[in-house]
Amino acid sequence: MKNAPPDSPNATTLIDERIAELNDWRGTLLAQLRKVITNASPDIVEEWKWHVPVWSCNGILCTGETYKAAVKLTFAKGASLPDPSHLFNASLEGNTRRAIDYHLDDIVNEKALTALIRAAIKANQK
Repeated sequence: MKNAPPDSPNATTLIDERIAELNDWRGTLLAQLRKVITNASPDIVEEWKWHVPVWSCNGILCTGETYKAAVKLTFAKGASLPDPSHLFNASLEGNTRRAIDYHLDDIVNEKALTALIRAAIKANQK
């Protein structure tokens, strides 16, 4: 996997490559999460930082990390976001970030995730 500057136009290509190289449920899930995230607002920008996909809108919204047993969305300002659907299930002890760990066969609540992404956009506008 190549490294690119954070705002590189190649970020979308690098994310495509990450999804393809996973070649299992994690790639399929990351692609699904990516679609939900990017559909939440036309202003969302895909970036490539720290060797992972990053989605931003006036600042970082979330990162998409992949591990052997999980796909993790880490929200930069997650601790300050409303989460009425209780999507956050990881990094709950932090003062700033919160994360959602998705595992094999987990169902993505797309409506709740879209609301969370939009709340993160709103938080970045403050």
